[in-house]
Amino acid sequence: MDWERISANWTHWRGRIRERWGRLTDDELDGIAGERPRLVGRIQRAYGLAPREAERQLRNWERNLAVDDVDDSEWVLDQDLSSDMNGRG
Repeated sequence: MDWERISANWTHWRGRIRERWGRLTDDELDGIAGERPRLVGRIQRAYGLAPREAERQLRNWERNLAVDDVDDSEWVLDQDLSSDMNGRG
C-alpha cells in the first residue's frame, strides 16, 4: 500500500494505526495528519525505538496492509490443486 493512499484517507487508517501502536493518542494521531515522517517520529518516541526500528515497523505494517487488500477469491489453496491432480498430489 502506498503512503499517499493512507495519507489521503487518514481518518480511516488512523484506527488501524492505533490498533498496531496503542500508545499513540488520538491527539497525536490528529497532529500527525497523515505525515509519514511525523508518524515514524511518534512511534519512535512512544516506544523508545531507534529511528531505523520505527521505520522498519511502519514498513512492515504497510506491507501487511497490501496483503490484507488482496481479494481472497483469487487465491488457489493447496487442497484445490490436489483435486486437479486426480489424487496424485
